Amino acid sequence: MYRSIEDFIKDWDAESTGSVKVFSTLTENTKKVLVHPEVRSLERLSWHLIQTITEMGNRAGLFNEDELEHSNMPSTVQELAKIYEKYSEALIKAVRSKWTDSSLTDQVEMYEELWEKGKILRVLISHQSHHRGQMTVIMRILGLPVPGLYGPSKEEWAEFGMIAPD
Repeated sequence: MYRSIEDFIKDWDAESTGSVKVFSTLTENTKKVLVHPEVRSLERLSWHLIQTITEMGNRAGLFNEDELEHSNMPSTVQELAKIYEKYSEALIKAVRSKWTDSSLTDQVEMYEELWEKGKILRVLISHQSHHRGQMTVIMRILGLPVPGLYGPSKEEWAEFGMIAPD
């Protein structure tokens, strides 16, 4: 749970940079590929990450409405990245303008439970990391390069002229 707005924003900035890296590696040819009938496509996972920002933000009182609830999925991966960046920035702006460090222990009804605002911020981060992890596995299966998110990826080790550790 977050107890400081600035701590959340620092983490969100790092996580959203990672998400943009992943989005920028997706291709039009692979975005709709299903690697298994029970696994979402890269495109669907990307759109889910984006829609969650507005859906949770609306439920938490950060946004006045869920602007993406009834929106169609963008047609290109470039549009996905652009929309992600727009709502990522809107989230930061809303958190800064509507919440304070002292309000992070206030409770908000979320999914028929009461969550502290600081927990909502943690869940936003964790949710994004969880699905981005799914995306990197799918990317690897589809032969796409995987960007390093918390350290160098296999491809980045090679760019350094080094062998990736096992």
